[in-house]
Amino acid sequence: MSSILDFIKPSEHVEELQDKELVKKKYRYWRIRIFYAMYIGYVFYYFSRKSLAFAMPMMIRDLGFDKSQLGLLGSILALSYGLSKFVSGILSDKSNPRFFMAFGLIITGILNIFFGLSSSIFFFAVFWGLNGWFQGFGWPPCSRLLSHWYSKSERGTWWSFWSTSHNLGGAIIPFVATYSAYYFGWRYAMYIPGVICIFAGFFLMNRLRDTPQSLGLPAIEKHREEDSFSEEESKLMNKQLSFKEMLFKYVLTNGYIWMLALASIFVYIVRTAMNDWTTLYLIEVRNFSLVAAGSCVFWFEAGGFIGMLVAGWLSDRLFASRRGPMNVFFSIGMLVSLLGFWLYPGTSLLWSSFICFFIGFFLFGPQMLIGLAASELSHKNATGTATGFAGWFAYLGAAVAGYPLGLIAQKFGWEGFFIMMAVCGVMSVVCFLPLWNAGGVSKKKPKFATPEQATN
Repeated sequence: MSSILDFIKPSEHVEELQDKELVKKKYRYWRIRIFYAMYIGYVFYYFSRKSLAFAMPMMIRDLGFDKSQLGLLGSILALSYGLSKFVSGILSDKSNPRFFMAFGLIITGILNIFFGLSSSIFFFAVFWGLNGWFQGFGWPPCSRLLSHWYSKSERGTWWSFWSTSHNLGGAIIPFVATYSAYYFGWRYAMYIPGVICIFAGFFLMNRLRDTPQSLGLPAIEKHREEDSFSEEESKLMNKQLSFKEMLFKYVLTNGYIWMLALASIFVYIVRTAMNDWTTLYLIEVRNFSLVAAGSCVFWFEAGGFIGMLVAGWLSDRLFASRRGPMNVFFSIGMLVSLLGFWLYPGTSLLWSSFICFFIGFFLFGPQMLIGLAASELSHKNATGTATGFAGWFAYLGAAVAGYPLGLIAQKFGWEGFFIMMAVCGVMSVVCFLPLWNAGGVSKKKPKFATPEQATN
């Protein structure tokens, strides 16, 4: 057991390089390498998470399941993933992201294969629940790497670009899974993504590294000459925290984190519902083919890809790295787009693709900025814990989009489904409004919230 813990523990800091040109060269190389590695890695996490949505129509036909049963699987994954995201967030702050992220991806790939080999709802629930647990190993290491390798004044742009990995994975998987299911059967919609994820895990082990200091580089704020902290604040920011400090001092007593966590519930109900139920809705209500419905999900993810880039960049440029205003504006746009999708149910593939694009555009902005804001409004060395806590609440929302929302659709039809979605859109706006002025780059106050500031 101790050898396993030694394997995943953070790399030790080494003596700092003094050659400024060498430091500049190494920083440029490692920032690019680490970024593309964790970006590609998270794309493939989506392969092993979203494949089920595109196998569902054939599972209903071949195995006789109904919406509520398959919705139950979605709820199980969301609950196990959400809890894991919190627990693994705490663990990741004390782990090496290079191995932590890779291990989770390999296990999720194996579990996808086991799911495809099963036929009973019991084993589906077991393997999908375990898949959710190891899915939680993907996000916290990335938030740790983004916080240590990219400074606050640029982080909105980098974080938003990295977050498009969600959408790239979500845009590719409909084609991989639907064509696999169409030509070979629904089980291959699980097998093929699973095998790809196993190979991608070994790729991560090769490419990723830990903090800049573990490679002899200065902290990113020092390198970019953005360290405007007082000496006392600098010591506090770079302090290695105990589990108790991370959890109780910088997360559970931080009012900002609680507000972000509540907002994330409603955003994730909408996000998960769009991911998991849009294909079935378009087939049943608008008489789309499986491939045509999958293409609409592609445009949902494509809209999210662009929306996250715009939200992160504008929050850096227009609002001095405050994330609150963009969250409010984008949540309003999400609500309006949802109403358009519901109240104008035309059978045109072009219209459905168009409105799905804008739902994704406005939805994924807040989804991305919640994690970014949580990391910035806590301690730098508690990033995984803070984002994991918000993520835990997010996937409580995602669980609601599984069995409960499936039951609503079963009993009250798709109209009840969309009423629930509209309510969530309104509540997301309400939750984001108090965070309008939170955070931002300022030399007059620390770059992260102390417990006293968070509760004021």
